[in-house]
Amino acid sequence: MDLLARIAQQFNDSIQTKQQALDAVAPAIAHAAEAMTRALLAERKILACGNGGSAADAQHFSSELLNRFEMERPGLPALALTTDSSTLTSIANDYRFEEVFAKQVRALGQPGDVLLAISTSGNSANVVQATHAAHDRDMRVVALTGREGGELADLLINQDVEIRVPALSTARIQEVHILVIHCLCDLIDQQLLGQEA
Repeated sequence: MDLLARIAQQFNDSIQTKQQALDAVAPAIAHAAEAMTRALLAERKILACGNGGSAADAQHFSSELLNRFEMERPGLPALALTTDSSTLTSIANDYRFEEVFAKQVRALGQPGDVLLAISTSGNSANVVQATHAAHDRDMRVVALTGREGGELADLLINQDVEIRVPALSTARIQEVHILVIHCLCDLIDQQLLGQEA
């Protein structure tokens, strides 16, 4: 096996997926960034959730807002629902794992907040339940999905935004998701601060 050739193939596949995704996702990214910025300007917050690599993406997004992205600014209110092991395990134990995000959304979410729901397949049961809870709380949902969008895509309503990566590989979808997250952070900063990073 030629390891260098395999590495080059991974890079090339990632680049090709991102190039193919650009036209499909760019309008939705802009729409989502505008919705998130409006929420932040209205003193609302953004909650984020996902599983596995998507949990890491939710935490990455919230840390970029809470701390800083590429320019100095005050912290912005964002919270990853994936980080409190006591809360996650108590909900999973007392109820069911599908409720680990939804119960947090019902407790912490307020009308006008935004839920960033991340699922490469769109079929993660706990992310689907979180979306139901967000709608119950009169929150907007920004869904990061892939493939055919899954059950999550079918739940979205007019005020919501789906950013669907047109790819089948979980790894490639996740690589585009992190680029989308960086775009969202950049656009939020640019809209709030009105200057280039």
